[in-house]
Amino acid sequence: MTRFAVFRRVVFAAALTPAAALVYWTFTGDFTANPIDFITDTTGTTALTLLVFTLTVTPLRRVTGRNELIRLRRMLGLFAFFYACLHMLTWVVLDWFFDVASMAADVVDRPFITLGMTTFLLLVPLALTSTAGMIRRLGRRWQQLHRLVYVAGVTAVIHSWWVVKADFRQPRLWALALCVLFGFRAWWALQSRSGSTRTRPAFQNS
Repeated sequence: MTRFAVFRRVVFAAALTPAAALVYWTFTGDFTANPIDFITDTTGTTALTLLVFTLTVTPLRRVTGRNELIRLRRMLGLFAFFYACLHMLTWVVLDWFFDVASMAADVVDRPFITLGMTTFLLLVPLALTSTAGMIRRLGRRWQQLHRLVYVAGVTAVIHSWWVVKADFRQPRLWALALCVLFGFRAWWALQSRSGSTRTRPAFQNS
């Protein structure tokens, strides 16, 4: 087994740990005084963490030159969606117990819920088209579609910011991380454009 294969398994186990911990705490009853809030916070924070890690893979691959890192991106993205589903189910089942009318009112009345729902809906098509078969079918459109992950990153960070009432340190860290990632992407795009301009034949049409 290669070192990268071992590393990939470690990342997989680390991403699964919060879910395993929630299962363990469910059976042992070792929750805080407000278990619904605890589950909501745990699943939401984990989903956002893994979403940011997903966005970090490509810059890290380009900086380090380790192309095999790209094989982590789909796994991290699907784990982010998995925890987003748990986060959503907590709201649907434990908060509202499938009360559709109340849930619809909640989405309309509370902006942070609106953004949370928006983030989830953005992640759904990304998860559904993450297979090798869908990549082949969509071709170039796959890349265009999966740029929605950056929009989902922004809405997720704002959602987490609006949820917080006092301590904004964590949302600020996520916002800073996104700014750095967007800055890297902008810099890389400018470098690529500059390189293609320098190598373009003199009489090639624009």
